Amino acid sequence: MGTRRTRRPPEEARRLILDAAAALLADGGVAAVQVRAVAARVGMTDAGVTHHFQSRDNLLRELLRHGGRQLRAAVQDVLSSWLEQGADLLELVESLAGLYRQGYGELAVALHAAGWREHGDGMLNPVVDALHRLRPSAASTEDTRLAVAALHQAMAMEPLYGSAFRRSAGLTGVAASDPTAQLRWWTRQLHLALDLEPSPLRHDRGR
Repeated sequence: MGTRRTRRPPEEARRLILDAAAALLADGGVAAVQVRAVAARVGMTDAGVTHHFQSRDNLLRELLRHGGRQLRAAVQDVLSSWLEQGADLLELVESLAGLYRQGYGELAVALHAAGWREHGDGMLNPVVDALHRLRPSAASTEDTRLAVAALHQAMAMEPLYGSAFRRSAGLTGVAASDPTAQLRWWTRQLHLALDLEPSPLRHDRGR
């Protein structure tokens, strides 16, 4: 007798499929996200996964949106206590970098290289608003948006090219492979570019 498969409500099935795809993405990159592998993790047939997402390409697109929702949630978690506890920009930078380390940077690049485009919807508007409130009253909102966009771009590229780019600038060993110093550098640049009052960074505390 074959394995009995549980019939799930469509929304639950889609969520489980996306969670499984996200785990595969984090473990093995975009190439690991195959319909058969996702189906095996969820306990579905290949046809069951295809029923919910039509094709692997659509699954990847939805996975990127799934990552966007995770990013929104992570950013909101940071912002909820950020200003109350003394806006720690390093925490914000690390939250962005952490999500992309799970494979979403590679996924975004692969989809864009294939010609897919997602219309921007201001996903990081809460970050722009929170940072802008910390700036001098006459500061340009557009400059704030450009700074946040540059940070977002850098964090998306870090898992893919960060080490190679640091080596190209002459850094070697741990200095090239470990992104910690680069994240701190980006945090300092954000302070400087936006003329923010510097807040204590976690790596300086306790010294």
